[in-house]
Amino acid sequence: MNEKAKFQAPTQNPSYYGRYILAPYACQDNEGGGRLHDDIISPDRSDFQHDCDRIIHSAAFRRLQGKTQVFIFGHRGDHFRNRASHTQEVTQLAESIARQLGLNPDLAKAVAMSHDLGHPPFGHAGEHILQEVMQNFGGFDHNAHSIDIVTRLEAKRAEFNGLNLSWATLEGIAKHNGPVNNPPRALLAYNKTHDLRLSTFASGEAQVAAYCDDIAYNNHDIEDGLRSRILTVDSLINLPLVGEKFDEVMRKYPEIEIGRLIHEAKRRIMGAMVKDLVSQVRKNLQDSGVNSAEDIRGLGRPIAHFSPEMQQNIDSIRAYLHTNLYRNEEILRKLEEAKSKIAELFKALLSDPSKLPSEWKRKSISPHSEQTAQNVCDYIAGMTDEYALNLHKEICSNNRTTRR
Repeated sequence: MNEKAKFQAPTQNPSYYGRYILAPYACQDNEGGGRLHDDIISPDRSDFQHDCDRIIHSAAFRRLQGKTQVFIFGHRGDHFRNRASHTQEVTQLAESIARQLGLNPDLAKAVAMSHDLGHPPFGHAGEHILQEVMQNFGGFDHNAHSIDIVTRLEAKRAEFNGLNLSWATLEGIAKHNGPVNNPPRALLAYNKTHDLRLSTFASGEAQVAAYCDDIAYNNHDIEDGLRSRILTVDSLINLPLVGEKFDEVMRKYPEIEIGRLIHEAKRRIMGAMVKDLVSQVRKNLQDSGVNSAEDIRGLGRPIAHFSPEMQQNIDSIRAYLHTNLYRNEEILRKLEEAKSKIAELFKALLSDPSKLPSEWKRKSISPHSEQTAQNVCDYIAGMTDEYALNLHKEICSNNRTTRR
């Protein structure tokens, strides 16, 4: 079995992966039957390169730069991560790790780029309030909404709605966290048209992208927490792996300034997580005997995960961040204010759909109907933090200025 990516001279076929040879268990073009709609695909790029291009040019991808990761824009500064910078870090990790494992780097990249497209404004706080207000209208799930965005809401092509992404990319968006045995309504509705085999595991590429998400946010949330001064280095010293790496840097460079200390320690923490994931996935691939992407899907267990020791370390880091950063009183207060405004905005638009922009108004049948609720939810979920706050001020204060 080809455990590592091997290299050869470039071939004459420009759609080939340059000098990179895929392992037998990597996803290939047309995996799972290709695209739902007939489409013109350039032979100069792979299917998944086309997907990456379509995602990066989508409106939903652009709006990630205005959506909260942990800190609301402008709260304690403007240099903290947002959904876009988080997505870029996940994408870099996923593409790099896929190459080390002989997996398809373009598919890993496409899944990573699109994994957070469905997040509403204000991070998980925004998701929680949309789940609450949509309880009687089919609910809200950000992964399902990501599928909705790339298959329906990005309506720019003359022939069809959505980006018409390849089957394997859609599967990865839907299932990168594992099989979906109780799919949300939006995902279930699409699956009836284009079967994503929701009860199986996704490709190795999608599974790797999911763990790159964990690596990225654990590391950058520690960094942002320290730079915001909500977290302190002293409070991290007893934390598994993290404290070890900070201590290692401080012992080697006793006079190091705080900014360099944070970066050097984070570099070592991230490196340890990446090394562990690559090593464990290689072992899993060898032990399982998989020889195709279909073997990975049908294995009945994940091919990608951390070692037990590293997973225990990461669980401790998550618990620490939840208590000391995500539940910080100041952050919670800001997010609670945002949740209240999202709820008020939803209620106002549901009661009076005439306040919606024309393209959304046309799809809204009547006040308080299920169709109107879904349209209002889709509209709000696509907003940036700033746009949501401005629209709340405009509508809920009865200031009827012209909207975009």
